[in-house]
Amino acid sequence: MKPIYSLCALATFTACTFAQQAMVPARILSLQTETAHVQGIDTDGTHLWVTSVDRATRKGFLQQFAVTDGKLQRTIEVQDGDRYHPGGFAADADSLWIPVAEYRASSSAIIERRNKRTLALEFQFSVPDHIGCLAVTPEFLIGGNWDSREFYFWDHQGKLQHKVPNTSGNSYQDLKLSDGKLVASGLLPGRQSAIDWLDPTTLTLLRRIRMGQTDRKQPLTREGMTIFEKQFWLLPEDGNSRLFQFDLPPTANHP
Repeated sequence: MKPIYSLCALATFTACTFAQQAMVPARILSLQTETAHVQGIDTDGTHLWVTSVDRATRKGFLQQFAVTDGKLQRTIEVQDGDRYHPGGFAADADSLWIPVAEYRASSSAIIERRNKRTLALEFQFSVPDHIGCLAVTPEFLIGGNWDSREFYFWDHQGKLQHKVPNTSGNSYQDLKLSDGKLVASGLLPGRQSAIDWLDPTTLTLLRRIRMGQTDRKQPLTREGMTIFEKQFWLLPEDGNSRLFQFDLPPTANHP
């Protein structure tokens, strides 16, 4: 199975052209327990954390898998009344920062900080909008609302600093901070997969890599994404989920 993506290899987005290349994942890891509808992922290299939502039962889940073999290590429910949709999330040194929203646009959410070791809830604050993805920087929490039409910037105590419109045309599903840039994965019009680098202050689009589909016809950037040790990790499928690990193209390391 050879997913196809196109690579923007020039220094800035405005100058880039796209060239199709066939790429083979460095690794495909099958998770040993079924997931619900996957939303986000992150890792420390030993554990893979996955958020997912089951709309039928109105439950959200945070699962922890072993990176070595994909075995489930633990599952907890993450919901707060009508808020049961955990989104794309991010880890820092000690915590997992997870948005948990109502399952509709222009609704409400809570932002949870959970202990990375125990998964216990340590802090949360509420937001009067659906927040579907979240990144952590040293100064801010940056959250995208439904399809990331707007970005919110909060301090780490939950105080809103400002909002910025998303002008990239990409409906981001998962966000991460990497090498001082915001890396965001999502879908362009027509369900085209793409991963973007953004300036974390202005959210200006710096670079884009277009991705393809899995052999199950799922866009690779449909849901969970993280970056670890110069690899993209993507979890696009529900149910019998598979983790796709791609080596980052050298030109993509430092946009």
